[in-house]
Amino acid sequence: MTSFYDFSLESSVNTSIPMSQFKGRVVLIVNTASKCGFAPQLSELAKLAKQYKAEGLNIVLCPCDQFLHQEPLTNEEIVQFCALNYDSVFIVSKKLMVNGQTADPLWHYLKQQQRGIVGSTFIKWNFTKFLINRQGIVVRRFAPIVPPFDLEHAIVSLLQHNNDQDAQD
Repeated sequence: MTSFYDFSLESSVNTSIPMSQFKGRVVLIVNTASKCGFAPQLSELAKLAKQYKAEGLNIVLCPCDQFLHQEPLTNEEIVQFCALNYDSVFIVSKKLMVNGQTADPLWHYLKQQQRGIVGSTFIKWNFTKFLINRQGIVVRRFAPIVPPFDLEHAIVSLLQHNNDQDAQD
């Protein structure tokens, strides 16, 4: 698989979430855990999702229990947690692994496309964020400590970039 659009994730109800459904849209993919100290970032992510969905933003949450078992909820409970607390504005995958031999193939790809500090392909913690442009290119990787609102400028820039191109065509 050589393109972001070649991958898919499995949803909590065992249906496929093909990345090809996001062609022409900006995507933010985040590994999450409901009991992580960074979990309050979900509130900012929800606000961004609501504010920019009509302009072409999708936020995909990938729950992960790989870091100190901070995602104890079942797949069904995670979806309920998001629905109750964040109005179901997210696309939520089934719990997955982001590191190691059993890491989800999409996460292998994301880490290869945008490496961490000193070229690392390792995800250090929950709430690592990958930003993908409308053409399916992984353009940025953000550390867990970066609050979602700090990504807003980068997101808006990608959303507007396509609009500017449309105006020139």
